[in-house]
Amino acid sequence: MTDTETTIRKLAAERILVLDGAMGTMIQQRKFSEADFRAERFKDWGHDLKGNNDLLILTQPDAIREIHLEYFRAGADIVETNTFSSTTIAQADYGMEALAYELNVEGAKLARQAADIAEKEDGRPRFVAGAIGPTNRTASISPDVNNPGFRAVTFDDLAAAYGEAARGLIDGGADLILIETIFDTLNAKAAVFAIEELYAELGRRLPVMISGTITDLSGRTLSGQTPTAFWNALSHARPISVGLNCALGAKEMRAHIAELARVADTLICAYPNAGLPNEFGLYDESPEAMAELVGEFADAGLVNIVGGCCGTTPAHIAAIAQAVKGKAPRKIPDIAPKMRLSGLEPFEMTAA
Repeated sequence: MTDTETTIRKLAAERILVLDGAMGTMIQQRKFSEADFRAERFKDWGHDLKGNNDLLILTQPDAIREIHLEYFRAGADIVETNTFSSTTIAQADYGMEALAYELNVEGAKLARQAADIAEKEDGRPRFVAGAIGPTNRTASISPDVNNPGFRAVTFDDLAAAYGEAARGLIDGGADLILIETIFDTLNAKAAVFAIEELYAELGRRLPVMISGTITDLSGRTLSGQTPTAFWNALSHARPISVGLNCALGAKEMRAHIAELARVADTLICAYPNAGLPNEFGLYDESPEAMAELVGEFADAGLVNIVGGCCGTTPAHIAAIAQAVKGKAPRKIPDIAPKMRLSGLEPFEMTAA
């Protein structure tokens, strides 16, 4: 176990830790123009760049650092780097594949700078989670309804992209790697494989957080797995935490977090959206309302780490931090070893 993992597990045994909130929401509030996204370096780029939020790491670094710092000051123990789409696969939409490594390095550095500032202000340890998003491709599902056997990406393609991203995050100073918003477990398996290959090469490890996405009220990921099947498929990675984020508000996420809390012998992390989107695609749930719901997760003994996803702001994180303050973290259960397999449903081998 690494020193970082030892420290985080010790803190998580004492109290519920707090993750940050949405980066995209905070970026949208700043109303950056196309020229702001481009800055001088990319002023003549041949693609529209507005909306490539990760690029702001290079073109508006002060703003990204300040957002991280706002979340730390709101009570976050861990912030995620602004690198959700910083893979060659995702950046191909903008013709910026060659920037993937640089985005991850610089994104981790900005978050680390904010962490150092926050630590000096109040003496609390802060951590940087290097965020790796799912990409905009799925390894398990065909994008062509007329050709169900077709795949727009291969396992090896994904592994190469994830490995490059993880290398950049490590080189930039991330404390953890967060594989998040997983809608396809095979994509996540490619990320785990790439990260393990990288750790073997480097001769050192960072703790890994894994966060899936239940895409709708069916209670399954996009690739069809229940929460327990999802855990069975990825438990071999021995993550420091497993949990859920995005797609659902806290109310809709609760039952699925409760299911993971029963079966996973590691920390549970929940960072839901600020409710479900309204007819304009915006999130209306107030900090107070969301904090009450997430606070109940704590009262029920379901969580070790909490935060926010789409629509959340430093005000939401401050309210959530206050709501879980002083509440006991979930006790990690002692799960008896058995053969546990996963398809869309979990399977457990029993003696009978």
